[in-house]
Amino acid sequence: QVQLVESGGGLVQAGGSLRLSCAASGIIFSINSMDWYRQAPGKQRELVAAITSGGSTDYADSVKGRFTISRDNAKNTVYLQMNSLKPEDTAVYYCYARRDSWPYPTHWGQGTQVTVSS
Repeated sequence: QVQLVESGGGLVQAGGSLRLSCAASGIIFSINSMDWYRQAPGKQRELVAAITSGGSTDYADSVKGRFTISRDNAKNTVYLQMNSLKPEDTAVYYCYARRDSWPYPTHWGQGTQVTVSS
């Protein structure tokens, strides 16, 4: 059974930092690209950061220079380091796995709440 378990969310003041983790099980982690999405109340879910199986990264413009995505294949874990947090970063953050080969299965985590106070 595939599980993606996020952790590290919480309440932080503006300007602060958090590091989210997503531990994967039930998948061959090293051949999955891993993404972080977020969804704020009343808004659509949006892609925040992505890292391919080869380690290439991409970021939403709104978080470039503040967030860093990384992965540890030995620990089957992907991270999102979030610095200089802003109130508009408040959302539920979700981990998403997408395999790079047929049939390209995808999986979502349950989400972790990040709240940034002003």
